[in-house]
Amino acid sequence: MTKIESSGDSSRPWESYHTVYTTAKAGMEGVDKEKVQRVVYEMSKGSKYFENEERKDAYIKQKIEDMRVQSSKLTASDLSHYQRVADKRIEEMEASRDLSRIWLHVDMDAFYAAVETLSDPSLKGKPMAVGSMSMLSTANYEARRFGVRAAMPGFIACKLCPDLIFVPTDFKKYTYYSDLTRKVFQRYDPNFMATSLDEAFLDITSVCKERNLNCEEIAEELRKCIHDETGLTCSAGVAPNRLLAKVCSDINKPNGQFVLRNDRIAVITFISSLPIRKIGGIGKVTEHLLRDVFGITTCAEMLKKSAFLCALFSHSSADFFLSVGLGLGGTDTPQARLRKSISNERTFSATHDETLLYQKLVDLAEMLSADMKKEGLYGRTLTLKLKTASFEVRTRAVTLQKYICSNEEILKHASKLLKAELPVSLRLIGLRVSQLNLGKDIIPSDPTQKTLSSFILSAETCQNEIDRNMSMGSDISDQRFIDHEETCVPIDNHEICDKDLESDEFLPTNESKDEIFTKPTERFLVNDSQIRDIVKQESKVDFTKVMGDDFFSRSRKMEKGDNTSINSIFVWVDDYKCSLCGVELPPSFVEERQEHSDFHLAEKLQEEESTNHVEIHPLKERFTQKEERITSQSRNKKQKSSPAGGKHLPIDMFFPRSNKNL
Repeated sequence: MTKIESSGDSSRPWESYHTVYTTAKAGMEGVDKEKVQRVVYEMSKGSKYFENEERKDAYIKQKIEDMRVQSSKLTASDLSHYQRVADKRIEEMEASRDLSRIWLHVDMDAFYAAVETLSDPSLKGKPMAVGSMSMLSTANYEARRFGVRAAMPGFIACKLCPDLIFVPTDFKKYTYYSDLTRKVFQRYDPNFMATSLDEAFLDITSVCKERNLNCEEIAEELRKCIHDETGLTCSAGVAPNRLLAKVCSDINKPNGQFVLRNDRIAVITFISSLPIRKIGGIGKVTEHLLRDVFGITTCAEMLKKSAFLCALFSHSSADFFLSVGLGLGGTDTPQARLRKSISNERTFSATHDETLLYQKLVDLAEMLSADMKKEGLYGRTLTLKLKTASFEVRTRAVTLQKYICSNEEILKHASKLLKAELPVSLRLIGLRVSQLNLGKDIIPSDPTQKTLSSFILSAETCQNEIDRNMSMGSDISDQRFIDHEETCVPIDNHEICDKDLESDEFLPTNESKDEIFTKPTERFLVNDSQIRDIVKQESKVDFTKVMGDDFFSRSRKMEKGDNTSINSIFVWVDDYKCSLCGVELPPSFVEERQEHSDFHLAEKLQEEESTNHVEIHPLKERFTQKEERITSQSRNKKQKSSPAGGKHLPIDMFFPRSNKNL
């Protein structure tokens, strides 16, 4: 739910709010959108969720205003330049268009709800949702007619549909039926891409040729096989690429299919009037930016505003928007990639009951361990994710010395992380394991790589070293220096969710997240007097004698605007592109260009400082000679005895002697 603009009518405040619950979702055609807006507003007002949404709203508004200011700075010549850039990129993309592949996207119909109805036929035809009063995982099509949908709090759903039936989630059951569907997918594409329990992409190009069937016939056959094997229905979309296939699968839901021919004209016609929110990768934040800053509401308008997109977004974001306008998407089968992490999380009613929170952690550890064992995964970094009752998101992580996957080990370390946060009221807990190593055969670490534990002596060696050098008792416990079986290195990463605006829903859903890219600039200020003071304090050396007065005179000239040295290598090519790093900034972006120039100036000064080593060598020799004299004098002095009582030991007593330079 995001507040966009004031409607001007104080008696109808809900009209100024646009909620994610009323976006175009299959089965929600004909829903009274204003009624849903009013109920959501009235039921949420004053809650922690409402306050969190207001913080998000403020951030979105500021982001929109910033982009409007940047857009207003663009001159006619700027837009002409970026239009040429966009036209060239569009031409390159069009040349890469691939119409040779046939992609099919399968989406199970209200999957969780359908599985529950299959288990309990009495639910058929009745409005039903899977979840609880705090949050819904999904809703059947009967409930969607009232405006009820996934990621909606259950108490709001009850207000919209008083006769709504709640069924608790059962992920073991959903996983079982998901495995059955995947066995069917494998018959048509052994390398199918599963994106969730109820969705998958299949490349059916080969099977169409081998069986001499068209794509429509293959889609119908696959859907029939899934129904025969599971008793569940699904919808399918067929298109030349994955982006369009996903859009097509949503057109004739439930239990239907839509085929988009592998023809350029057909693709352009299809994409021209398609709302941008239908595209996977464009969520509510990006939708607001594109609409409120540029007036873009359909995919075809992406190309009309291509100059603005190239000017104000990063290269990758601009390329994505242009590809959407052209109806382009992935066509090649992605290469197998090693999984980087594995996780699960659960949302529940906000509670501060520690017993209940620990029980949730036990359940998550069991599920995570089972998933890891199923895929043969082991990991070293365990991350605990918490969402408080006020919707603040915290993450705490620990990196272990050995790989783990067992339920007991995961729970042991997760409990420690949770205990450090208590007391706290939570509404979500999640666990993630990263730094994975596939299979049980853990690859040994580099034998030449030294770790901290390699420098710690064992208790026996430590005691022998102390006895040999001190010949006195010690009350220091050797146990604290023993190399333990595990060494935990905590990583404390506290994140507030105020700017985590890309997530449209509370539970994992099929709606993609969008990314907003900016062009960061950095500014480094160099002050020669500060450099002198620091160096004099640390080394007692006059920096001017070492580096020379010329260094500081050049620095002062550059700070005052005389950038002769940097300008000899730094120019704006075509008055737009930096000759050193390629960043493009229009002439009207005066402050941004000055910051960029300062950045390269600082680099230049650092380079001159590091390369001016000719005069430093004599100084280094004098320091070396002085150090040798001090060393020889110390050898002739009688070594001081240790303090009485042996209470203080030199730290080198606990480290092995070595002549090697580490």
